[in-house]
Amino acid sequence: MEVSKNINNVQQTVLKMKREGRMIGIVPTMGYLHEGHIRLIEKAKTDNDFVVLTIFVNPLQFGESEDLNAYPRDEKRDLDKAEELGVDLVFLPNEKTMYPGPLSLNISVVRRADVLCGKSRPGHFEGVAMVLTKLFNICQPDNAYFGKKDAQQVAVVDALIEDFNFPIRLNPVDTVREHDGLAKSSRNVNLTSGERMEAPSIHQALEFGKDLFCRGEKTAGKIVEQTRQFLEARTHGKIDYIELLSYPELEVIEEIDQQVILAAAVFYKKARLIDNIIINKDGCITM
Repeated sequence: MEVSKNINNVQQTVLKMKREGRMIGIVPTMGYLHEGHIRLIEKAKTDNDFVVLTIFVNPLQFGESEDLNAYPRDEKRDLDKAEELGVDLVFLPNEKTMYPGPLSLNISVVRRADVLCGKSRPGHFEGVAMVLTKLFNICQPDNAYFGKKDAQQVAVVDALIEDFNFPIRLNPVDTVREHDGLAKSSRNVNLTSGERMEAPSIHQALEFGKDLFCRGEKTAGKIVEQTRQFLEARTHGKIDYIELLSYPELEVIEEIDQQVILAAAVFYKKARLIDNIIINKDGCITM
């Protein structure tokens, strides 16, 4: 396994792979790898000849009220896990490598970003779009892998690839969950024992909302309100949002007659957790 912090070295390596006709897959991460990331890597290994794992805690996607330095990191553990999984190249840049000076250009995400997490994290998806544009150009992948847990990010990446004509196939991978339904996340380590006991209620609430729809409720507002009531009764965390929107367009709807996302975010003392269910118009879970 090759590990590089240098952009030119990575570009030369992937160019060599391209010349040899190898299919390249990329798994962009902020590190502190968990089982969800492992699934992404395993899928990339199955689909491609050469897998690039990127590890970079991107400062551009952290807001003023978010503590960038508190994001969990363990470089040695991540590299050991990547080698164990058969990753071919780990790109491990620092902030100066990715952003050597003030940016001359900005990417403005004008759709799919002002709802869900984007509403309470202004500038977040602009930061995601910028770093992914750089990573896609540096690594030249044929396939890119993202977890469905962050379905809004998947929707934004889908738009980025389409609007900028990247010759990349987007591969969303199913959310990996703990035995009690809690979505795997690097932030779960920041939960207190009491918060950890309550956190599975997020997914339970989304399942409750899905069941309302399957029993015949088609009004988005009613499903959202009853889902909120269900969750409020089961957690002391502060609910950031519960929303039901069209997917992947992420537009407000009144009646459900198309594929939708039911999503929630909850603030705990030192962690903000997100989860979602994507449901087609027949009530079947698609993500």
